[in-house]
Amino acid sequence: MFALKSEFKVVIIGGGTGGISVASRLLRNLPALKGEIAIIDPSEFHYYQPLWTLVGAGVSDKEVTKRTMESVIPDGVVWKKEEVVDIIPEENHLNTKNGSVIKYSYLVVAAGIEIHWDGVKGLRDALGKNGVTSNYSYQHADYTWELIRTFKGGNAVFTHPATPVKCGGAPQKIMYLADDYFNKTGVRNQTNVIFGSANPAIFDVDVYRIALEKVIERKKIDARFRKSLVEIRANEKEAVFEDLDTKEQEVVPYEMIHVSPPMRSPQFIRENAISDDNGWVDVHKYTLQHSRFENIFGLGDCSNLPTSKTGAAIRKQAPVVAENVISLMKGEMLEAAYNGYTSCPLVTGYKKLILAEFDYDKNPMETMPFNQAKERHSMYILKKDFLPILYWDGMLKGTM
Repeated sequence: MFALKSEFKVVIIGGGTGGISVASRLLRNLPALKGEIAIIDPSEFHYYQPLWTLVGAGVSDKEVTKRTMESVIPDGVVWKKEEVVDIIPEENHLNTKNGSVIKYSYLVVAAGIEIHWDGVKGLRDALGKNGVTSNYSYQHADYTWELIRTFKGGNAVFTHPATPVKCGGAPQKIMYLADDYFNKTGVRNQTNVIFGSANPAIFDVDVYRIALEKVIERKKIDARFRKSLVEIRANEKEAVFEDLDTKEQEVVPYEMIHVSPPMRSPQFIRENAISDDNGWVDVHKYTLQHSRFENIFGLGDCSNLPTSKTGAAIRKQAPVVAENVISLMKGEMLEAAYNGYTSCPLVTGYKKLILAEFDYDKNPMETMPFNQAKERHSMYILKKDFLPILYWDGMLKGTM
């Protein structure tokens, strides 16, 4: 009977990590909300995307990263398998692509980030063949592995775009793994590993930056910063990079190229009153409440929170949103606060990982009682084997 409803106490846009986690926590903390929470998401499947790097490196099977959306929606939450096209925050309702009008008392926006494949000229048509791949695509992550394992030498190019990205370490992690594999197969001496990154440095946080610079030096990677990929010339197997400071362009030939594409907020957000000037959901950085509409909250990749867009960040954001939504319902002060915590498990090779954890101020916030800027096998095992279990059985169920 709930599925026919069009008005809910809480509406959550997005059935990804943020949306599912918040829904689970709301129900755990306030069971009376059963049947009064709706998640709106048109996707058939829910993905654990952090493993796609290891899929691209031949370590993990991509099928284990996928589950049906129906299986992860919490009991007591209504799933509206529809696509949001507009939010009318002044009137507390939203519109979907098929014409539905859904009303809410409280709205949580957790719509994720949009991969802008057309942001690089020629990329969309080139992807998945002739040496062009991306682990940001479920469809093509295993093609990355095909390219790495059959590589015979030449230029292996890896990119980082001039936009915010989800999992900011992913563009470089697959590069380190590829370098390891090239050494294993004996082609590294005939290979130039090139990193074309729009960023000014390999990492934002000094302690991890210094550690990663040593990795870059050890692996003899040609790291080129402030370089943004603007075009793929598939027929010529050439990549065109633009220097973000001088605007000069450089053509780099490749035998394989792993592209981390530009990303942006979903269209219905960036063209809506809930967005900031850059198109992201405009929320208070501590309470995650919207800056202008008090009954709206935002979290995750679609928000303008000044921290890295990672699942680990959402793990700390979801409890804050759930607690503050309930406080607002009760007419209480919003006391839950998010400190900007995020984490980047930086795989630096097969069986090696630097676990970066930090806050808004780029201060390390390390969980383990040892120096996490050091490459460790134990942290690699944590990422590969334990974090997926904690995700499916803990985080999505609202218990961690």
